[in-house]
Amino acid sequence: MKNSRVVVTGGAGFIGSHLCDKLIALGNDVICVDNLLTGHRLNIEHLIEGEHQNFTLIEHNVSEHIHVEGNVDAVFHLASPASPNDYLKFPIQTLKVGSLGTHNALGLAKEKKARFLLASTSEVYGDPQIHPQNEEYWGHVNPIGPRGVYDEAKRFSEAMTMAYHRTHHLNVHIARIFNTYGPRMRIADGRAIPAFISQAIRNEPISVFGDGKQTRSFCFITDLIDGVIKLMDSEIHEPVNLGNPSEMTILDLAEKIIALTGADSEIRHEALPVDDPKIRQPDIGKAKKHLGWEPAIFLEEGILATIDDFRKRLNINP
Repeated sequence: MKNSRVVVTGGAGFIGSHLCDKLIALGNDVICVDNLLTGHRLNIEHLIEGEHQNFTLIEHNVSEHIHVEGNVDAVFHLASPASPNDYLKFPIQTLKVGSLGTHNALGLAKEKKARFLLASTSEVYGDPQIHPQNEEYWGHVNPIGPRGVYDEAKRFSEAMTMAYHRTHHLNVHIARIFNTYGPRMRIADGRAIPAFISQAIRNEPISVFGDGKQTRSFCFITDLIDGVIKLMDSEIHEPVNLGNPSEMTILDLAEKIIALTGADSEIRHEALPVDDPKIRQPDIGKAKKHLGWEPAIFLEEGILATIDDFRKRLNINP
């Protein structure tokens, strides 16, 4: 991924904007395609207004035909609502970007004879019945539940990606991304880390769903981006888990964030959302073996960097 012309759909989002930064730092020309439904101009403002002549923003809904002039060497398809708040608010848009959007992004890659990477998700495993989750597991998903709009959209997008690989011999890659966090996450994202941090630095009660014994595994954004780029540079076409295998309970996470922020927040338990997974931990043996990749940032280091970012954006001093 050097000296290439690259398209990033969803490039104004949390993960997408960090990917744009890294690709530009590696010497690539980046075309960001985003309709700003859940992404934000602030995430890429430094690229738009800076001296980066090798960055272009195209405001466009990828569920409609994607046109990019000139050659394209690689397409990273990240466009999609990704937090429960978002895909419950925009269920039809989520289904459309996973189906029509993926079709259009694959069509662009086929037209340009470009490499293609799909940002899939650990949500394809649903509420898993094996632990940890490896890529051979087919998942346990409720297709008609409220989370199904995201889970099934991503499962369909994986199927579409492999169909293009088998039928058109497109050079494709599929990243199954587990919980990722870091600077630029939206304050009202709804996921655990941004919710807990924003509540803690305001000394508000921490909202923990259920008893908090459900587990997650949290990967810092820079580690995730390194894995995504390594995967695009690889010859692996089947899905690869990218995430941090260090598992912890949501309750432990809440207590850690309270300690790191120095907050006086109490923990308040709320009703568990429908189909909320009880366990989530990636088996990253495939990524280690074939990509030479594993996370390097410890949770405390990553959380402190995220807290600092949230304080700056909310203008709240320690």
